[in-house]
Amino acid sequence: MKKIFGFFKWYGESSAANIFVRVAVVLLALALFAIMNLTACSSSDDHNNESPDGAVQTDSPPPDGGSENTDSNGDNKDTDADNTKIDSDIGGNGASGTQADSSNDRTVFTAITANEWLYGIRIGWSLGNTLDAHDGPGGFSWLGGGVYANTSVTELETGWSRPVTKQEHLTAIKDAGFNAVRIPVTWFKAVDDELNIREDWMARVIEVVDYAAVNDMFIILNTHHDDALFLLSDSELENSRSNIIKLWEQIAETFEGYNEKLAFEGLNEPRTIGSANEWRGGTPEEQSNLNILNQTFVDTVRSTGGNNAERVLLVPTYAASANETAQRAFALPRDTVEDRLIVSLHSYEPWSFALRTGEGSVTTWSASDSNDTEPITRFIDLAYEIFVKNGIPVLMGEMGAINRDNLDARVAWAEFYAAYATSKNITCFWWDNGSYWVLTQRDWGWEQTFGLLDRANIEIAHPQIVDALMRATS
Repeated sequence: MKKIFGFFKWYGESSAANIFVRVAVVLLALALFAIMNLTACSSSDDHNNESPDGAVQTDSPPPDGGSENTDSNGDNKDTDADNTKIDSDIGGNGASGTQADSSNDRTVFTAITANEWLYGIRIGWSLGNTLDAHDGPGGFSWLGGGVYANTSVTELETGWSRPVTKQEHLTAIKDAGFNAVRIPVTWFKAVDDELNIREDWMARVIEVVDYAAVNDMFIILNTHHDDALFLLSDSELENSRSNIIKLWEQIAETFEGYNEKLAFEGLNEPRTIGSANEWRGGTPEEQSNLNILNQTFVDTVRSTGGNNAERVLLVPTYAASANETAQRAFALPRDTVEDRLIVSLHSYEPWSFALRTGEGSVTTWSASDSNDTEPITRFIDLAYEIFVKNGIPVLMGEMGAINRDNLDARVAWAEFYAAYATSKNITCFWWDNGSYWVLTQRDWGWEQTFGLLDRANIEIAHPQIVDALMRATS
């Protein structure tokens, strides 16, 4: 550079060039100097993006749908110490009002079919007897019999003696191999006379849903023990339709911003409680009216727009029963988008082994005994013939077997059931009600014990059953 400027000085003196020429030449020299510096900086930046092994690193999002706020297991690092509050609103439309990070792809909705949604699930787990806890219209009797309006959110969640749900619970389930969770919620306990949902209750539901969302799990959110709002007689039909519209407008609008891994289940086990046909598929009147309510649910969710216009939805048979009467009476709702509906069934078979308490129950089960396997295969085969084979996806939203101090039999049962359902393209969700101990008779009756997770200590209570489910669905 000294030589260049020296030449400029000589040129100006020897030729008596005017000032304009000398200034122009100096500016040209400065421009050349700037270009040389930019080239050097560009070369240096290329090396700054290399890892020690020479691989170029970029600012692209991490692979496998992760984000910069998750570790290798997909667990969120930005929770506080006790994991009871997620710092960001995963859905971008929750009670906290904070906007989700746009780089977090859990908030980006990708339209997928119902079959694609199911195929993404290995096996699911249910957070039972928690947000769905209730004690009828009057309130929790053991809390003084007060009305629900005077019951705290914590009491509404723990009314059936289950601990408050934490992030660690959903992380433990994800780590065990379950990549989907069904979150049953009872809503009538937290509404006013016009069915407006309490803000603090909705905020708590959002929080629990977010526990699963940060683990990148598939999620089912439903209305669970709200049977009194959804009566199936002709005389109650219009009122039931109004109730579905009112509740699901609020729920759907609240969770509209969540991605495609969140699905809505309109009703749990819709039936006329205490009737002669409660578990036999219902009457023609009830079946017809349920089909109307399922249609109302679909129409209501779709009307909220946004992501809900293409969200996967689950609709049950009468009582979610897998028996032939209920399955054949079911009518798939019309929809504004193709291939987004899943039929929801529940089946605890053989009943004497899986669910029955007291007289008539049995503790043994064998995959080599057709009397033990036929009750399982019969209903699954029927669902395959009526729905799956005809392009209508099916979810076994509840299955499980009570703990009767018969671990080996339950392990064999779980592996057979899940494997057979999987062979028919039917995805299973284990019903976990938080009771993992041996079947116990309480002063109020038999306590059903389906639990796989010890929620107090946040550890898998029956790893042998979990291993069997994973083998069956590998």
